Amino acid sequence: MKPKIFIACDTTSLKKVKRIIKETKTSRIKFGYKFGLEFLNSKNGRQFVANLRNKITFGDFKLADIPNTCASAIKAVKDLKLNYITIHLNSGLKAVKAAKKVSGSTKLIGVTVLTSLDNKSLKEIGFSKNVKKLVAHQARLATKANLDAIVCSPHEIKLVKKVFKKEIITPGIRLPGDKRGDQKRVMSPRIAFQNGATALVMGRSITQGNIKNNIQKILKDIK
Repeated sequence: MKPKIFIACDTTSLKKVKRIIKETKTSRIKFGYKFGLEFLNSKNGRQFVANLRNKITFGDFKLADIPNTCASAIKAVKDLKLNYITIHLNSGLKAVKAAKKVSGSTKLIGVTVLTSLDNKSLKEIGFSKNVKKLVAHQARLATKANLDAIVCSPHEIKLVKKVFKKEIITPGIRLPGDKRGDQKRVMSPRIAFQNGATALVMGRSITQGNIKNNIQKILKDIK
């Protein structure tokens, strides 16, 4: 089975996104393309995604609102024909269920604790649970809402697998020697897959510098 990786297209540049797509044509990795708020809110970004064909597309909206607004937002992007859309599990069970009810063939992904947060960050926000306990709790919520996938850091994959039996998508992936950037809970592609990730999210480790060379580094790491 081919390893599955979503490339984070975090830019406002159409030229850069086109280059990323062109240079990630390979038969050895199943690539998808994750479009976040930066690209989707850019002048030409939304139209580009709407016209993109024969690619696995991931709309990383990270919805977090009341049930009616979350459901309405998903209806509003139906024309994009996205394969995946994200919603924060912190929105609550009612909101997540309302979003799932209208998502149709688009897979709805529940976002757990962001990989930029750690136990100290959670305490600052006001959470009493630590990262692992909170993610495990959120995974049970995702199961209850019948979500199609979960986003969690690679450090929580094994915990999530105990209560969530569908796709587990992991950001916070770095090749050995890469800088962490704004991520706190990171891991290499090989270890993340070994822990049970069904797909990875990778950005700068692929898109910065020579993309084809970076893909070879990933393939070498996951052998």
